Amino acid sequence: MAASQPFSSPQRSWRVWWMATRPFSFTASVVPVIVGTLVAAAHRFDPVYFVLAFAGAVLIHAGTNLVNDYYDYIKGTDGPDALGPAGMIQRGLLTPRQVLLYGLVCFAVGAAIGIALVALRGLALLWLGVASVAAGFFYTAAPVSLAYVGLGELTVFIFMGPIIVLGAYYVQVGHYDWQPFIVSLPIAFLVTAILHANNLRDLESDRANSKRTIATFLGRRWANREYYALIAATYVALVAMVATRVAPWPALLALLTLPAAIRAVRFAATTTQPRKLSLLVRDTAALHMRFGLLLSLGLLVALVLPHDALWLAVAVTIAIV
Repeated sequence: MAASQPFSSPQRSWRVWWMATRPFSFTASVVPVIVGTLVAAAHRFDPVYFVLAFAGAVLIHAGTNLVNDYYDYIKGTDGPDALGPAGMIQRGLLTPRQVLLYGLVCFAVGAAIGIALVALRGLALLWLGVASVAAGFFYTAAPVSLAYVGLGELTVFIFMGPIIVLGAYYVQVGHYDWQPFIVSLPIAFLVTAILHANNLRDLESDRANSKRTIATFLGRRWANREYYALIAATYVALVAMVATRVAPWPALLALLTLPAAIRAVRFAATTTQPRKLSLLVRDTAALHMRFGLLLSLGLLVALVLPHDALWLAVAVTIAIV
């Protein structure tokens, strides 16, 4: 097999291993860590704890991606014609065993960081970490295979939204709170929309391979409506959390992504071809990243600028417009 042959250069070897983790997807775990940390920063900020939380979240995400690729390949879901980001096994760049072991190493290092944080911050963080590793591994791994029994969206909503945000918050302040949970909801809706866009693209191939997702249950018409609902819920949650003063009003900077969200919804409504729907997956991921960064910027602005300076900034902006 080609994957057992030596790589042509160390540089290419490292690139293959790096790309196997799907680094372009890491914004889905990085954004909630930043958001949770910024919510906590109103009370306390420790840069070392932030770096540890950041690294732990990314490593568990990388492990999830790798184990997902392994099991999708073993189960025949990701074959040579798959449109998703997997392909290291299919192209013979890595063997299935290499990908699985690599994923387990990422989980192990991420878990080690989690144990260090538990030792530093308290046992209340332990169960959250254990649940995160278990959800990541059993997302596609037998005997649970959450993504294969219609629980993929729910798992992603919980663990790539509230769980990471709450974890990042707890690491800083040493307790849980409702504020970071509520602030996590727009991020959770949007990251779920990425997965649902992926499942819209793969609807027919998933059916052919007996992979049950919400999209295969609902059919394309209602699955499209779920996508619209997830996008709408993102912005409703954003406005609601600012209106109820759970989040500061500069968080509304994330509304600048609304035109891109509308374009994504229109594209989903008019496109059924799997290859074209790959663009929807990409655009939804980009929307999540931009929304998350603008939300984070708003939270940061509220921390850095005094209240009076914030209103002055608004007045200047209105005058310029």
